[in-house]
Amino acid sequence: MSLNKVQLIGNVGRDPEVRYLDSGVAVATFPLATTDRGYTLANGTQVPERTEWHNIVLWRGLAEVAEKYVRKGDKLYIEGKIRSRSYDDQNGVKRYVVEIFGDNMEMLTRAVQQPAGQPIAPQPAATQPSAAQPQPATSESDDLPF
Repeated sequence: MSLNKVQLIGNVGRDPEVRYLDSGVAVATFPLATTDRGYTLANGTQVPERTEWHNIVLWRGLAEVAEKYVRKGDKLYIEGKIRSRSYDDQNGVKRYVVEIFGDNMEMLTRAVQQPAGQPIAPQPAATQPSAAQPQPATSESDDLPF
């Protein structure tokens, strides 16, 4: 038996980039920051705050929700799986990327106001079945780590 499950609560580092595959399937990518607070040990040693950046990948309906509602700075709950892949960059150097493929997303940021004064309420948890998710298409524009 094995388990590959990740739960993150963090802040979006950049507006999601959304692309549509030839089949019409939406794929959203964005970085999510999680931060461990700093603290002081009993002996007075200071342990600084530490921020980790996670590459988030959302598919289909979750990607479309992210395109409409997720913005830089928003606080999100993401649940998903860790996936790793490698590719050769434009200089022929092998690069490695670790991504979180989200199966569930909840918006934790309070509703924001549109210019017309009508609130955009955070969406309820959106769930995507993960078994049918295709692997992302690798292209030259994919030479990120975010």
